[in-house]
Amino acid sequence: FLSENEDPPIGILSTICRGNVGFVFTNGDLGEVRTVLESNVRPAPARVGSLAPVDVIVPKGPTGCDPGQTAFFQTLQISTKIAKGQIEIVNDVQLVKAGEKVNASQAALLKKLEINPFTYGLVLRSVYDNGSLFDAKVLDITDDVLSFKFGEALSLVASLSLVLGYPTAASVPHSIANAFRAIVAITMGLEKYTFPEAEAFL
Repeated sequence: FLSENEDPPIGILSTICRGNVGFVFTNGDLGEVRTVLESNVRPAPARVGSLAPVDVIVPKGPTGCDPGQTAFFQTLQISTKIAKGQIEIVNDVQLVKAGEKVNASQAALLKKLEINPFTYGLVLRSVYDNGSLFDAKVLDITDDVLSFKFGEALSLVASLSLVLGYPTAASVPHSIANAFRAIVAITMGLEKYTFPEAEAFL
């Protein structure tokens, strides 16, 4: 299709179609769609050779394993004791650090304890709209953020206009206010002259 049609609007999508990619089509609010996508995660077991995205902590307490499996915990240098006919871990143990590969013993222990330390789900990377591709971070720009940024820009334009003496829609209200203050200041220095608007300041 791309070779037969020169510069089609969807051609830009070919740059991100790499690896395990999915598309979500919507006419709804993109912020709400992202919230739904990111809230739908599922627990995942630790597989041998996979990189741990987070630290894996094995909590202290009963394990449900019989005393005959003590050697398995000793191999991983995990302090245990026998309580009520089962192995109990004495302290919380950081089994795997984030960024490390999970080895066979660690994966076996987590499976034995029925711990699924990782999660998997969709991660929003890009937003496509009318032939343009945006980073998903654009969805962090809310109406409040836009209003704040607009206010900052308006203040900057007004400041520059006042310094340059070039009137703009942003600076005219400030110019009028400054002129009024100057007139009131002059009026306060005069004994026989005033005007109604200045009397409130006298």
